Amino acid sequence: MALMKIHGIEGTTEMVGKTVGPCEWREVTQADIDDFARLSGDDQWIHVDVERAKRESPYGETIAHGNLTLSMVDGMRLALVEMTGFKLGVNYGWNKVRFPAPVPAGSRVRATAEIISIDDVGGGWFQEVVRFIVEVEGSEKPCCVADAVGRVLVD
Repeated sequence: MALMKIHGIEGTTEMVGKTVGPCEWREVTQADIDDFARLSGDDQWIHVDVERAKRESPYGETIAHGNLTLSMVDGMRLALVEMTGFKLGVNYGWNKVRFPAPVPAGSRVRATAEIISIDDVGGGWFQEVVRFIVEVEGSEKPCCVADAVGRVLVD
């Protein structure tokens, strides 16, 4: 169940500038990292070779792909906000995306969300920008800061 329920364009507009979350912690396992490597084709040793990462990585262990962390935002988004009162919502892309800190295998992550803007783009469509900040348990820096761009069609 989402932490916050938002209804319609009015409810969305009221939430601009407010933070929701954080959601529950989610563990990022080596199996998750290996699955992402297999699916994406990115099998760089820093992600999948546990023994080499222990020896050669500046982190002393394997770390999750930045794009794995970014893709986890979709599930965390559902845990943070439930939006109703729209015919349809679509992913329109991403604005600025950064990965300031690594996500070591076996660590836990969670996110907060803040609606940055909502703009009428015509034809019943509104574009929203939502900033997600994903933190790693025990880290001073976030592991991902990303502005998601979505479009919603009003009822």
